[in-house]
Amino acid sequence: MAQRSRLRWVVLALPLLAFLWLTIFLLRGLFSDPTELSSALVGKPVPQFELPDIYDTQKIHTESVLQGRPMLMNVWATWCPTCRAEHEYLNKLAAQDVYIVGLNYKDDSRAKAVNWLNTLGDPYQVNLFDERGMVAIDFGVYGAPETFLINAEGEVVYRHVGDVNERVWNNVLGPQYERLMADYTAAGGTP
Repeated sequence: MAQRSRLRWVVLALPLLAFLWLTIFLLRGLFSDPTELSSALVGKPVPQFELPDIYDTQKIHTESVLQGRPMLMNVWATWCPTCRAEHEYLNKLAAQDVYIVGLNYKDDSRAKAVNWLNTLGDPYQVNLFDERGMVAIDFGVYGAPETFLINAEGEVVYRHVGDVNERVWNNVLGPQYERLMADYTAAGGTP
C-alpha cells in the first residue's frame, strides 16, 4: 500500500516539476537580450581567410589585417537597412581615430558596395569583399550588421549584433575599445 502511495505521489509530481522547469526556461528567454549572442570565437584568434579588397580585387587580404592593433571589424551590406542607419555613426567613430575594418557581406555587386562607400563615406581602414559570405560564416555571423572587437593579437574580444550607435558605443563597445587601446599604448603600440 505504501509503495502504491509513493508511486501515485511521483506520478502527480512529475507534471508539476516539468511545468516548473518549462516556466523557468521560458522566463529566462523572455528577459534575455537578443543582441547578446555569444560567440564561440571570443578569446580565440580570428579565422584564417583570403579575401579581395573591395576597391581592388587584385589585392588579397588575409587575417593579418585583423592584427597589430585594437580594432573593430564591422560586417555590412548595401541590402541591409540597419547598416545604412549605423553608417553615419561609424563615420563619426572613424573621424575620432577608431580603427575599423569593413567586411562587406554577400553583396551581389562590388560596384554597388563601392558606390555606397563613395556616396555615404568610407569609415573603414581596410575593406574586405566577402561576396559569398563564407568568411562571415567562419566568424559566426547571422546577418548584418554585426561588429567584432578585436585586440592587437588578432583575437576576438567581443561580438555585437545590431547597429553601432551612440548608446552602444558609450555603454558597451567604447569602454572595451578604450581599455584595449590603453593596454596597447602602454605596451609601446602607436595609435
